[in-house]
Amino acid sequence: MPTESGRARVLDGASLSVAAGELVDVVGPSGCGKSTLLRALARLLPGATGELSLDGVRADQMTPAAWRLQVALVPQVPALLYGDVASNLLLPWTLRARHAGERPANAGLREALDAVGLADIALDRDSSRLSVGQAARVALARVALTSPRVLLLDEPDAALDDASTEAVTALTRAFVERGGAVVRVRHHRADGLANRRLRLSGGTLSLEAGDGA
Repeated sequence: MPTESGRARVLDGASLSVAAGELVDVVGPSGCGKSTLLRALARLLPGATGELSLDGVRADQMTPAAWRLQVALVPQVPALLYGDVASNLLLPWTLRARHAGERPANAGLREALDAVGLADIALDRDSSRLSVGQAARVALARVALTSPRVLLLDEPDAALDDASTEAVTALTRAFVERGGAVVRVRHHRADGLANRRLRLSGGTLSLEAGDGA
């Protein structure tokens, strides 16, 4: 899945297979292409070439919108709109690809917030009043509400305190236990959740030294 940015080939020969119910961590130094890898997996890099498939169905047999209904990226820097928290959680259902789907009720939105440690955040709270860490968790809760089959998490705990990190880890674990697949970029030390820990270097992925998985 090589991806070209200008003249630099960021990913060159990177190969990754993730099973249902598996979590894979991707590590490596800043600038090595970890976020680029996640964006390529989410089909958010129009210039990328290579092969992607989901349950044997090639990506080129699906529209990008249909692909992203099942493969969801939570970026490192969350994107929240002006408005309240509820509106931000319901954002996916304003998009054409989900117009036919039933929007979650307020009870479902409340449950999603509680699951990421935001029990103290009201649905009508202005999103501009959220801290960086709170905004990151709202973005994660929003994606979780859409019930994707694959979660791509770009340093989901980078801006979180210990308690919030535990809540996000619990949500991620529950997603995997329900049969979801997760690719997670991390800078922190291993937390015991990943089945495999891969290092991205020189455009390729290899098993992290000392990882016997």
